Amino acid sequence: MPAAVEPPIVAVVGPTAAGKSELSLDLAERLGGEVVNTDAMQVYRGMDVGTAKLPVAERRGIEHHLLDLLSVREPATVAQFQEWARAVVADLRARSTTPVLVGGSALYTRAILDRFEFPGTDDAVRARWETELDRVGPAALHARLAEADPEAAARILPDNGRRVVRALEVVELTGRPFSASLPQLTYLDPRTVQVGVEIDRAVLDRRIELRVARMYDDGLVAEVERLLADGLAEGRTAARAIGYSQAAAHLAGELTLDEARERTVIATRQFARRQLAWWRKDPRITWVPSDADDRVDRALAAVEAVR
Repeated sequence: MPAAVEPPIVAVVGPTAAGKSELSLDLAERLGGEVVNTDAMQVYRGMDVGTAKLPVAERRGIEHHLLDLLSVREPATVAQFQEWARAVVADLRARSTTPVLVGGSALYTRAILDRFEFPGTDDAVRARWETELDRVGPAALHARLAEADPEAAARILPDNGRRVVRALEVVELTGRPFSASLPQLTYLDPRTVQVGVEIDRAVLDRRIELRVARMYDDGLVAEVERLLADGLAEGRTAARAIGYSQAAAHLAGELTLDEARERTVIATRQFARRQLAWWRKDPRITWVPSDADDRVDRALAAVEAVR
């Protein structure tokens, strides 16, 4: 008898608040699959309200993977996540179970799906650049990266000091641009499909506003207060999460509650724009309207095309 063909890899992508979670559950139900988280912040225990982590009661009995793995003090790296996620995907497929990836972290998703090998690291070099970051600040360090690797600088926000440090470390260690190590548009397994949730910008902006209001009403500030006691402020990754930094500023007396809410809305909308800009560059994505009655059928047709 011929060997059983492994199921395809399915990834649901799109901007925050577009409806990815619902579509991922629909696809997992129809495909007999399980959900694999690709959101960088949902790997943290206790970061529930502010990350819109789907409660267990709303998961329709579908197994979810790669949630609640780390404490807020621990850093999360793309390389580490790639290793975890590829292991889960391989295990699911070996059991003839379709992995349905979903999350808002575009780089994490690409690191799992595409040919993407991480360059090495050197603790001494990294520490030296981190010291320089503390001395001159992220904007000045980003300017140095722009001189060494303009393409990488264009893809990294000036205030993301951690990624700027990593880029400069790679440039120094390899003698090559950091951008050369970023994922290429080539799937690791050709039996991969990405389904994008398309949504009108005005509708998305309103949904983001409603989501942020619900987060604060559901106890985001209290969640952040608990996490600060657990070391959130010392976490290199978790502390940067949208909503958490604004709520922390409110708790510190730096922002009123209304100001924290508004800044969270603005930051989330900006993040959604960056997400779309990233994914729009990927011609492999099949886009389905978020409000289409047949969006699940359209997504399934894309999956069937790679079986």
